[in-house]
Amino acid sequence: MVKVVGIRFRNAGKIYYFGPGKLQLKAGMHVIVETARGVEMGTVMTDPREVSEESVVQPLKPVIRIATEQDEKQAEKNRQKEKEAFKICLEKIAKHKLDMKLVEAEYTFDNNKLLFYFTADGRIDFRELVKDLAAVFRTRIELRQIGVRDETKIMGGYGICGRELCCHTFLSEFAPVSIKMAKEQNLSLNPTKISGVCGRLMCCLKNEEETYEYLNSRLPNVGDYVTTDDGLKGEVSSVNVLRQLVKVLVEVNDEKELREYQADQLKFKPKRRRDVKLTAEEMKELAALEDRGGKSKIDDTK
Repeated sequence: MVKVVGIRFRNAGKIYYFGPGKLQLKAGMHVIVETARGVEMGTVMTDPREVSEESVVQPLKPVIRIATEQDEKQAEKNRQKEKEAFKICLEKIAKHKLDMKLVEAEYTFDNNKLLFYFTADGRIDFRELVKDLAAVFRTRIELRQIGVRDETKIMGGYGICGRELCCHTFLSEFAPVSIKMAKEQNLSLNPTKISGVCGRLMCCLKNEEETYEYLNSRLPNVGDYVTTDDGLKGEVSSVNVLRQLVKVLVEVNDEKELREYQADQLKFKPKRRRDVKLTAEEMKELAALEDRGGKSKIDDTK
């Protein structure tokens, strides 16, 4: 076992392990650590605890110190410098007529590197831009192309639920999201209804996927024929997945009657869920919203 402390370097960023040494650390504290990018200030997210050595990326780097008042001032100074760097980079992009959208400028704590995050439709030859920026800032320059989900993670915003975006507040990695999840949850396949601020399928579709798969497995399809526990046979008219209710059109005394049953009151042969019929053009539009997820490109501090 090895003693570690979890540290995060940005909102909803990945938590990295460091060795606390003899420092008395608590969640919420700011600390100074050495990372692959250089010396950085991070926030303690988990109190010191012991974990198995297999779960730690070796070598485990130690926390250098608890952030001092001077360190806090330096971090604030960096934030101000980043705003100026952002403006200058925008001017240089316009000068070189590059088809790219600048998202954020970020200094490492020790100012040894200045990173610029941007989005673009394709590959961008920014070699001349880097030379220009290096001449202005006289430090190492890195331009990093990110995707639209990372852009939204940085910028933040509000979802259709009225809450702050999950990716900006707590999601450290992007889960793969597919059209199948929207179908499983009986959602409208209108792209504007199921896509988030980033223009990709909403991350929250993944949150309830497992629950919907289980609930749907206990229900018949609309149009299926079932036998009720009171001995009637009929055709399924509609289903309520969350309440596990099924409306069945049954025949009683030579008359059609719509009755509602609990799923466990019905007997039916489980079938594969029927796919929603879409045109090739509609499928192409929806496929463009899918995202395979994975590690965020803005989170590689260690």
